[in-house]
Amino acid sequence: MVTRRSLLSGAIAATGAGLLTTGGLTPLLSTRSAQATAPAPAPSGTKPVTVPPPFTVRMPLTPVLAPISTLGGQDTYAVTIKEVAREILPGAQTKVLTYDGHFPGPVLRARSGRKVVIRHRNTLTMPVSVHLHGGNVSPENDGGPMDTFAPNTSRTYTYPNQQDGAGLWFHDHAHHMESEHVFRGLSATYLLSDDTDRSLPLPAGQYEVPIALRDARFDESGQLVYVMDDVFGRTTVLANGRPSPYFEVAARKYRFRLLNSSNMRFFQLRLADGGPLTQIGTDGGLLERPFTTDTVGLSPAERADVIIDFSRYPVGTKIVLENTLGPGTPDQVGKVLRFDVVRTAPDPSRIPGHLRTLPALRPATVQRNIVLSMDEDGRQEPRGFMDGQVWDYQRIDQTVAHGSSEIWTVTNTNKLAPHNFHMHLVQFRVLERNGAPAGPAESGPKDTVRLFPGESVKLHATFDTYRGTYVYHCHLLDHSAMGMMANFRIR
Repeated sequence: MVTRRSLLSGAIAATGAGLLTTGGLTPLLSTRSAQATAPAPAPSGTKPVTVPPPFTVRMPLTPVLAPISTLGGQDTYAVTIKEVAREILPGAQTKVLTYDGHFPGPVLRARSGRKVVIRHRNTLTMPVSVHLHGGNVSPENDGGPMDTFAPNTSRTYTYPNQQDGAGLWFHDHAHHMESEHVFRGLSATYLLSDDTDRSLPLPAGQYEVPIALRDARFDESGQLVYVMDDVFGRTTVLANGRPSPYFEVAARKYRFRLLNSSNMRFFQLRLADGGPLTQIGTDGGLLERPFTTDTVGLSPAERADVIIDFSRYPVGTKIVLENTLGPGTPDQVGKVLRFDVVRTAPDPSRIPGHLRTLPALRPATVQRNIVLSMDEDGRQEPRGFMDGQVWDYQRIDQTVAHGSSEIWTVTNTNKLAPHNFHMHLVQFRVLERNGAPAGPAESGPKDTVRLFPGESVKLHATFDTYRGTYVYHCHLLDHSAMGMMANFRIR
């Protein structure tokens, strides 16, 4: 394991704080180059492994996990957490940490109201903890930062799935190790469907495609290079585990389940021709109504449910999905994925004008103010703070009455560092951003919300399911590993 080191050097977390333009990187703040440990050279006599040109490798589909049992009204899975070697860059076998040997992690398809039980066997040399991000689960099944299981042991998690359909995901959460473990591959998609979702005439089957986006850094032998707070070095963008790949599509509608599984990187996605995207859902599932946009923003851990209609393009068209946020140059991080329209296909799907009815918000009885911050003075070991304190697993920071609804105003007081905010257990609603009503992309249930420097969001959350202790934290995992996390207890 790499010890905690900082690359901030007075320019902490330019993550997501630079806009890419055709003229290059236009930073929102002045930065110095980060100094990282020198990448390992290629073995003597071998040619260094390099990132291939964009759109020269195919984007794979992520495999779907199969249950070992469907008896007793539940789906039971057995998953082995293990290190394997997989091809990410052509010509190299990269060591990665995986769920069942898959990089990126597999897709687990669950149904609302039907229990899922997963037995994880840890064959690594480090303890791990598996957190179902966005899941409404009891404390003992939440996979908290200190609730780890050791090497050569197993842990069973039970997910009742008593919540609306949504694109969730699961990942390692072992404190001080979660950042490196997730960077090296310990994340996977958990697609929870419900009756409402299945009743809609949306694209389905082969036309519903999960895509996990992230960034990475490689040495000359093609191995992942991990250094905490490596803001500037992770400039290879991966889509479903391959660098800037292409994906063949038919001239019809597709539903893309997008996940930003990066540790630190923010994405701002658009089609290069400026074509429309229809967003139908976010972290907590479907929106009430779809909306048309030309850009989709995702901070680390955020998800978006997006439909692209390729029927407007003739066969033979190639459309690039771009990222317009840095750090990194447009050539490094601007080209995410290319869609190649290769055939026609019938399309019985459509996008209804109304997707679902969200429950009315309950009156809030408590208001709280939450402050995210971290050291920006250039120290070698910067600390992350929640309300001015570094996380202490024994300290209860907020006590919440079971059954209550509350309004939390969350503010990023940093001048340079972006953050985001993730609360375990609950899907909240974003009421305001910087004093203005939330936009359509934040109008549905969410569990993660971005906070650029100086930004503030007002959230409404209801705590009416489980009692116990959970965490809330910045989901830039390098930040939470540095202490930007706190505990809340529902009683």
